[in-house]
Amino acid sequence: MLSTETRLKVEFLCDRIEKGQPIPLVDMAWLQKWADRHRTVYEMVNKARRRAVSGQAPEGSMDAFLDDLNIGDPDPSNHLTGDSSIDDFVSFFKSPNWMRRD
Repeated sequence: MLSTETRLKVEFLCDRIEKGQPIPLVDMAWLQKWADRHRTVYEMVNKARRRAVSGQAPEGSMDAFLDDLNIGDPDPSNHLTGDSSIDDFVSFFKSPNWMRRD
């Protein structure tokens, strides 16, 4: 469980990420440390990164639905495009990052 102080700092940093504002390296390292160890923080950071790249999705759209579910990598350069082989899917599910545990 996050303390109120930690949650507020995470929310503040995620808001800065979403708006594209600079964040000191020390704070980014602190945030990533929490994201690596706490699923809620990981999801908050992913949503902020997704919104920083693609903006706020229109309410009721499929993008908003997927954003609410926090599905997918926020970095579009990591998305599969075009024809994909079965090996691409196998390597995805072998990766430990697709499923996080608390």
